[in-house]
Amino acid sequence: MRIARDKREQSSWRRQIECWRATAGEQHMRDGYIRWYRESAATPVLAAQAEAFAAYGLRLVHPGKGAAVVLDVEGDDVLMSPEELGRLLGLRIASLTVDWWLSADVDVVVEYAYEPLGCEIQTLWLDGLTPEQAGAVEAAVLAAAAALPVPTRAVVVDRKGAGDPREWDSPVLYDGENVPPPPDRLLLGPPVADRLLAALPELRGEPAEAGLTALTRARPA
Repeated sequence: MRIARDKREQSSWRRQIECWRATAGEQHMRDGYIRWYRESAATPVLAAQAEAFAAYGLRLVHPGKGAAVVLDVEGDDVLMSPEELGRLLGLRIASLTVDWWLSADVDVVVEYAYEPLGCEIQTLWLDGLTPEQAGAVEAAVLAAAAALPVPTRAVVVDRKGAGDPREWDSPVLYDGENVPPPPDRLLLGPPVADRLLAALPELRGEPAEAGLTALTRARPA
């Protein structure tokens, strides 16, 4: 059985192991993730996101507990109604970690964070999922990006966790031109895609889902 508390309890020792490996020079893989940047967190969208996610089998309310599950700082489950969770997210005063559910035993841990520029970042962790389940989560994010009224700035899909999700904050949020190694998929909204394509000729763009542009590195001639 895979539950959110396991993920939180593992995070502390996982960070310790990663620090030890980095010191020892060992190459290792991180957890896979999807990092979703929304242009603004000012418009409440949790209910619309839940509706879009539900079409792909990803639900906010635990099927057995009848409530949304939020992780507190100790990693314990805090049950609350979706309405109360939406209110907390709307305050935008602190990061929150929330479970979304593919079944009563299979969860997707989602970290909500807010940047000074007003953007919301959702990081959805894919560890422990089958390829089919991870694909459903990716499809749910792109469906929500297309359906929600707030534009999406970027969606980064790194299924194997080859990079650190925070490395994308600079090019996506702060006009940085140092682009990390390409993930499995890099989908950008017009402002970010246009800027990076103009600044970095080695990149090429193609139309993708949700009105986004998929960026890849051009192959050498």
